[in-house]
Amino acid sequence: MDNSGETGEKKKAKRVAGDRVLQRDPERTKAAILEAATREFAENGMGGARVDAIAERAGTNKRMLYHYFGDKEQLYLRVLEEAYVGIRTAERALHIGDRSPEEGIGELALFTWRYFLKHPEFLSLLGTENLHRARWLRQSVRLKELHSHLIGELARVLERGKKEGVFIENADPLHVYLTIASLGYFYLSNQHTLSTIFGRELIEPSNLDSWEQHIVHVTLASIKR
Repeated sequence: MDNSGETGEKKKAKRVAGDRVLQRDPERTKAAILEAATREFAENGMGGARVDAIAERAGTNKRMLYHYFGDKEQLYLRVLEEAYVGIRTAERALHIGDRSPEEGIGELALFTWRYFLKHPEFLSLLGTENLHRARWLRQSVRLKELHSHLIGELARVLERGKKEGVFIENADPLHVYLTIASLGYFYLSNQHTLSTIFGRELIEPSNLDSWEQHIVHVTLASIKR
């Protein structure tokens, strides 16, 4: 017996019921849309992402999406902001200033690498935004404030290390962060081509562990006396 019609009706009924729930819960609706939009933009980029697909993933409709986020570009900017808020908030929780200078820098390096591993969507969003020359990122005052905190805390850790005679005098906080981020980002964003070219599966656990240690070693070696 063909139950496809019944199945279709049930699915439609569930979508309608779910939409009603979301309409009664604005925060839940916005969270569902942001989660769906993050996946859609990470998979398809700004140009390829579709509002219809985002609404379907979120279990709502385009009207609700436009109501809460305005349009596709504003939603994309919000997704970018939330992605950066996620990593910056987690960095604050490290309290690298409460550790010795070497431990603080090492902990930041480990955290950044592991965060990139757990959040491939973040790297995808970075790639998309760089293709557009940070067109949307430049519009966010919120993100500039978040970044200033990171560099400020990193600068204080480096200054303490310089006073203790651990770090070189010209150690620059931005250079340190760029070293950490670039070593992790390049490895993961190019893992498929690099694995093919060099005949080594970079995503294997042993290779990931080895690269993690390498990131910490290179970062510290670049600033130690």
